[in-house]
Amino acid sequence: MPPILPRKFYARDPVSVAQDLLGKLLVSGQTTGRIVEVEAYLGTGDQAAHSARGITDRTRVIFGPPGHAYVYFIYGMYECLNIVTSPAGTAGCVLIRALEPIAGIDLMRERRPRAKRIEDLANGPGKLTLAMGIDRSRNGADLTRRAGPLTVHNASTALPFDIVTTTRIGIGVSAELPLRFYIAGNSCVSVP
Repeated sequence: MPPILPRKFYARDPVSVAQDLLGKLLVSGQTTGRIVEVEAYLGTGDQAAHSARGITDRTRVIFGPPGHAYVYFIYGMYECLNIVTSPAGTAGCVLIRALEPIAGIDLMRERRPRAKRIEDLANGPGKLTLAMGIDRSRNGADLTRRAGPLTVHNASTALPFDIVTTTRIGIGVSAELPLRFYIAGNSCVSVP
């Protein structure tokens, strides 16, 4: 497996980190997926960000050191994975919206038996956490630790791709901001 991304990779603004996460590999236990779609959340100035109202018990991790997981429950049925960005004390994160399954595909299929095609295993934020076995017990996990439950790696072979920029999906405020990024033409993106 290629090297784990260091903390300094995440200690930048959410937009830069979001774009640079595309093509990287997310590893959770025996499963691996290539990150193909993300959304940036800008922190306290972004009304769609959970951190917009400041530090709470729920959002404390977003204000902590970069390179940690922020996992939350949504719609009473799904968990979503965000990666904390920006220097400690400054809120910012990136929602991982879709993955292209790379390894552990049989296990992903067991976890997502209703997915008929490989492209449907992790093509949405709730789908990918189910497929990868990521739940709220991973909230606060340090993604830069080799022995950690979640890690993000450079791809061993970086394939060239174009990035599509759009507005974010499924939010009611700050929805007009062009903060969703995905790999052009990738069949595992949630909404092309």
